[in-house]
Amino acid sequence: MSLKTYLAALAIGVAAFAGHAEAKTIKVGVSPGPHAEVLEKVKPAAKAKGLDIEIVEFSDYVIPNAALDAGELDANSFQHQPYLDNQVADRKFDIVSVATTINFPMGIYSSKYKSWDEVPDGATIAIQNDPTNGGRALLLLRDKGIIKLKDDVGFKPTPLDIVDNPKGLKIIELEAAQTPRALADVDAAAINTNYAVDAGIAPTSAILREDPKGPYVNVIAVRSKDKDAQWVKDLIAAYKTPEIKAFVNERFGGAVLPSW
Repeated sequence: MSLKTYLAALAIGVAAFAGHAEAKTIKVGVSPGPHAEVLEKVKPAAKAKGLDIEIVEFSDYVIPNAALDAGELDANSFQHQPYLDNQVADRKFDIVSVATTINFPMGIYSSKYKSWDEVPDGATIAIQNDPTNGGRALLLLRDKGIIKLKDDVGFKPTPLDIVDNPKGLKIIELEAAQTPRALADVDAAAINTNYAVDAGIAPTSAILREDPKGPYVNVIAVRSKDKDAQWVKDLIAAYKTPEIKAFVNERFGGAVLPSW
């Protein structure tokens, strides 16, 4: 082997070793269902960029942010911006969003009625008991002309902000994860799409459905100190590809929408 050939081979070996040494394992918290499925599809593209993604599933909406803030996760992908803003304000988490991902239009579902027009006066409607998602459900009812809310309620109205309720709806508040299970006991329930999918409910069966445009696109969040890190840029680039977009559209049939 000539000296030139030897040095070239040595350079390739050093580059390969360096590339291997720079590989990084990141833990990403998700909620079960679409978020986990999509991130699983992101893994190969992330791997090609030197990222090994370890997916950690959580069954509620609070722990993933607490775990991220505490350094037990490197990122999470499960929430929309208003929810993150509320968590940061209430719990003083030092975390920020770095990219939008997918959108889950919220729906009002019923196991008793096939359309909203069939829902009787005085019906009981279950909504989520956390300020952001419960407020989102009330905004959905407002936007469909079913109730009126106080002016300037922002993204977090509560039942106390209802100023006109022509159908005399009875609003009850439950944990977000419990709303699918309440369908047998109420006339209708507001259910987040990931919980609907997890419960085997077709999101397209909603009797009322939120306009997919708006502030409720989900996000990837990281600790503030990591927001400009190269691995964050690589994660975003691996996520927001034509291949992942096609997967989302095909797999969820319009129930989940890509943001790019």
